[in-house]
Amino acid sequence: MQIYKVGGAVRDRLLGRPVHDIDYVVVGATPAQMQAQGFRPVGADFPVFLHPKTGAEYALARTERKSGVGYGGFTFHTAADVTLEQDLIRRDLTINAMAEGDDGQLIDPYGGQADLAAKVLRHVSPAFAEDPLRVLRVARFAARFADLGFSVADETLTLMRELADSGELSALTAERVWKETARALMEPRPDVYFRTLHACGALRELLPEVAQLFGVPQPEQHHPEIDTGEHVMQVVAQSAVLNLPLPARWAALLHDLGKGTTPAAEWPRHIAHETRGLKLVKRVNARFKVPRDCQELALLVCELHTHCHRAFELRAETLLKLFQKLDLSRRSERLEGFVGACEADSRGRNELGLQPYPQADYLRAAASAYLSVSAQPLLAQGLDGAELGKALQQARLQALASFKQASGQ
Repeated sequence: MQIYKVGGAVRDRLLGRPVHDIDYVVVGATPAQMQAQGFRPVGADFPVFLHPKTGAEYALARTERKSGVGYGGFTFHTAADVTLEQDLIRRDLTINAMAEGDDGQLIDPYGGQADLAAKVLRHVSPAFAEDPLRVLRVARFAARFADLGFSVADETLTLMRELADSGELSALTAERVWKETARALMEPRPDVYFRTLHACGALRELLPEVAQLFGVPQPEQHHPEIDTGEHVMQVVAQSAVLNLPLPARWAALLHDLGKGTTPAAEWPRHIAHETRGLKLVKRVNARFKVPRDCQELALLVCELHTHCHRAFELRAETLLKLFQKLDLSRRSERLEGFVGACEADSRGRNELGLQPYPQADYLRAAASAYLSVSAQPLLAQGLDGAELGKALQQARLQALASFKQASGQ
């Protein structure tokens, strides 16, 4: 029995990055031998065992054969005579197909270390094209390592394009696509994930609402990048620069979907794109079964982002309606995600994105005034029900009017 560290732990150590999760492969063992040593079996598809003391996962070396459609359509084979090289060749990228023995010796049969040095994401074997999930995984690794200078090998991008054209992406479950996309959104360069999917044709299969934004022009005086798809990619990139949470990054991706439905005769203007986009955002949220906090913020940012951009122009009554739509009295934490996504939108505009965004602090201060109004004095007056609600709204409106006057707006 021989045990090796494999995959990401080996790759990240060679890159000098922190190693979080360590995967182990066991060569020359049977399930009975593993259990005899106290390992606990888990996993339905192939034998994976938990270490009796550390709880770490140890998988028996295995081979796989395509037996159906999609990323789950494989038959796995494990036996004591399966070699480490046979196990590694079934992996997605060469930089993930390296192993390390107990003595620290590197086993690299497919050139992973050379590709790390060359900063190339390259598939290990032609079997790559049998698993549609690998299109998303490669795009996610591209998003993770883009700032280090990594790019996808041309031949790998060709295989990804063939997979996108084959229709196999439709076999991916909504939950799996969302999981990969959510992880990609939290990478250092989430825009690279979507740019890579667009480059291989997968974006039009998975997120056609975003794909159709490419080639749609916007007014150059407000959007020097002109192309709406390029704008959205810059906004998503800025959402990472601002270190926004997942709901705000998802909202940044979907905020301008309405511009994809503007008739060409009306270009480059996009009147009422905010409300037209709501139907598309709802469709995408439903298709991928997106978590509720991500769904809700994406809809709010889609509908109200131009309110944030025009914050200094908003009357007290409009500010009141905005904060009521955001449900700030019960969901005060929602404000940061909202203004964050809107700031990312403002920053994603080539050189215009270098301008400061004082609207964010202005809305934060206005929200503070709104939330400072307490219902307690009104309750002490004996108000309740509809009367209490009306009086509370009037008090908040007055607080916002006073705030505007004090701020010179």
